[in-house]
Amino acid sequence: MTFSCDVGQRPSSDNKTEIIGDTIRYAKGFEVWNGDGYVKIDINDPWKKGKLLQRYLLVPRNNPIPQGLPSGTIIRTPIRKMVVYTAVHIAMLDELGVTDEITGVCETRYIKDTTINARIEKGLIQDLGKATSPNIEKMLTLHAEAVIASPFENASYGAVEKTGIPIIEFADYLEADPLGRAEWIKMIGLLTGKHKLADSLFRVTEANYLRLKTLAANVDYRPKLMTEMRYGNTWYVSGGDSYMAHIYKDAGIDYLFAYLQGTGGIPLSFETVLNKAIHADLWLILYNRDEDMTYQALQSDYNSYNRFDPFRNRHIYGCNVNFSPYYEEVPIHPDRLLEELIALCHPTLRPNHTFRYFKPIKEH
Repeated sequence: MTFSCDVGQRPSSDNKTEIIGDTIRYAKGFEVWNGDGYVKIDINDPWKKGKLLQRYLLVPRNNPIPQGLPSGTIIRTPIRKMVVYTAVHIAMLDELGVTDEITGVCETRYIKDTTINARIEKGLIQDLGKATSPNIEKMLTLHAEAVIASPFENASYGAVEKTGIPIIEFADYLEADPLGRAEWIKMIGLLTGKHKLADSLFRVTEANYLRLKTLAANVDYRPKLMTEMRYGNTWYVSGGDSYMAHIYKDAGIDYLFAYLQGTGGIPLSFETVLNKAIHADLWLILYNRDEDMTYQALQSDYNSYNRFDPFRNRHIYGCNVNFSPYYEEVPIHPDRLLEELIALCHPTLRPNHTFRYFKPIKEH
């Protein structure tokens, strides 16, 4: 059930009441308020500062809809049947033990969760194809109560918008603070009736992250880091205000492109990267291949990679996301990546760490 939401206008704070559960302390993308018989969630527009992207009004499914609700999309909670577009949000649901409520998914090639894949194989979860063009006919047969999706600037959800199924927009991927992104699990908790568990899980992640950040705060040596690879004629690096730049800093690393403003990927020429990072101490690569990356494969892809010191000195570490749960785990558990980076760059601080994501690139 949907009421028109005055999208584009930031709501006034006159009716704000006590925040439910834990205070939202790090996330910038959403706010939560307790109303009389409902919970209000405001999703801030990531692309228009001070504007509202969506408002959701969560009403317990067995209660009558309160009178005098503000405008917004009414969601009956806990949601019992949902379609989920991304592996990250599936992982959040898994953390809260409510994957049985997932009836349809998109982009199955990115899902590493063995439980979800087993349910897909058994037909308990339907594969709806690509998130950009899901199978609407199949989606309607699932009687989904909500679709959980990631919004993109100036993009629409196509035919899904005409089905009447509420689309819950999770802009968590745009959070620059690692703990801010992890805090979106609280929103999943509210939608599924697991907000107390979500609060508890987040507090553990927060405590671990802050402890590790403090551990690396006063290191004497900060290795110079370069990241990623060249694609076509362009090399994308994370901006200095980005999520990854924050984690590198917290791990006691000198990220060589921290001087670039921005939170997203910034396109650079090979020559620009070479000029800045030729004498880097360490090179980290995320990639998706059927086989693990090697120095031989790297040089075969682009011979000039061998001009960088980390290539010459064999200081390249890779994470093959085709086999690793990196993209599913790190948004919820940035503390795990932070610990891994500290163990990699400052091994005396985490001498017994078992590496989860990155490993040295082999010769061939």
